[in-house]
Amino acid sequence: MEQKEKLLLKSKIIAMVEKAQLDIINMENNTQPVKPENSLGRISRMDAINNKSVMEASLRNTRKKLAKLKTALSNIDNENFGICTYCKNEIQPKRLMYMPESDQCVRCAARH
Repeated sequence: MEQKEKLLLKSKIIAMVEKAQLDIINMENNTQPVKPENSLGRISRMDAINNKSVMEASLRNTRKKLAKLKTALSNIDNENFGICTYCKNEIQPKRLMYMPESDQCVRCAARH
């Protein structure tokens, strides 16, 4: 990967980390327990509990992605950055621009 591509990727990762951190804060606010004293109807309460479950799953996924993005950011200057962990071939730069947290090439990611 060329230095120019790495700089562009680094700025993209930084932006994605900042966005993920803001998303996590918003999701944490939306995953607060549904209090029984709230004046909601039975159906509305069930809907709120369902929405809370969906938001919790999204929060877990965003936290995982944030951790992977931070790892990618700390490893971007290593010589092995952009090398597939399975087949040891170079990960296509377009894939890294789309999914900078990826540590596998497309072919290996489809297999594992």
